[in-house]
Amino acid sequence: MPSLRQTLPLLAAITGFLPAATAEPASRQQPLVSSTAEDNDDTPLPVVIWHGLGDTYAAEGIQQVGQLIEAVNPGTFVYFIRVDDSAENDRRATFYGNVTEQLAKVCADLAAHPILSTAPAIDAVGFSQGGQFLRGYVERCNAPPVRSLVTFGSQHNGIVDYRTCGATDWLCRGAMALLHGQTWAAYVQSRLVPAQYFRDPADLDSYLEYSNFLADINNERVLKNETYARNIAALENLVLYMFEDDTTVVPKETSWFEDVSGGESTPLRARKLYQEDWIGLRALDRKGGLKFMTAPGDHMQLDDHVLTEVFTDFFGPYKTRSREPDTAGEL
Repeated sequence: MPSLRQTLPLLAAITGFLPAATAEPASRQQPLVSSTAEDNDDTPLPVVIWHGLGDTYAAEGIQQVGQLIEAVNPGTFVYFIRVDDSAENDRRATFYGNVTEQLAKVCADLAAHPILSTAPAIDAVGFSQGGQFLRGYVERCNAPPVRSLVTFGSQHNGIVDYRTCGATDWLCRGAMALLHGQTWAAYVQSRLVPAQYFRDPADLDSYLEYSNFLADINNERVLKNETYARNIAALENLVLYMFEDDTTVVPKETSWFEDVSGGESTPLRARKLYQEDWIGLRALDRKGGLKFMTAPGDHMQLDDHVLTEVFTDFFGPYKTRSREPDTAGEL
């Protein structure tokens, strides 16, 4: 998928007109106040960012997103989620690895972080596959707890096809070669990341039996995990952005949890996943916390103004009031 390095050309210009702010190193920044703090505390909640497939926590575009968050809400501590401290290995881990094991490492890292672990809550933004991985964090761990989760072009209801790789991107091409035709093999499900959120409505039996990740966090199997639903329902906001002209994620409506089969799309609210509240989305929706949004352009072709709006409306101090829910396209 396109890197944020190419898709955020105006970030530097925008941040130049916003108040400067930098996140101090963990050894220097004071811990945030506990959840019993007074309502008028204006300290912004920390923000964690999880990048997408083929990207890395150290990429210029991802770092610029962090700078914009700090500029919009001065004093914000921004943490860039990584599976490995090596940028090269972190990128490789977006293609190769066991998502369940990767998520467990992230859960441990965040729980042990001296700043994140002492905050009353954190906010989170996930780009592409980083969005469903952060949702998995909320469901499985959520310590520190997430207040608002914003996802851009994420594959919440899975994908039915794999991405097209660049002619010289051998890391991607190698992974995709293994994926095609071998999606449900145990070797693939435990080692190749995109296969672990593959979901073909025409072959749900295989998906339910062999999926290493998505079938679990979507609570689609007979035995439901009540903790997953409880943690999602406890969010203040789950903001789901779909790219209007997305040609990378198939189907693009997966970003809104829609089920697309045979050319027909079933909106989230018409699905059992919502009606029986398998993961807490109905409870969250009823309190106004589930928001369906669109962004112009193709996958990850983000308009800087969209990011600024998101960081203004949903991030910031602990008691910041978010805007009213937007349910366009769902009714």
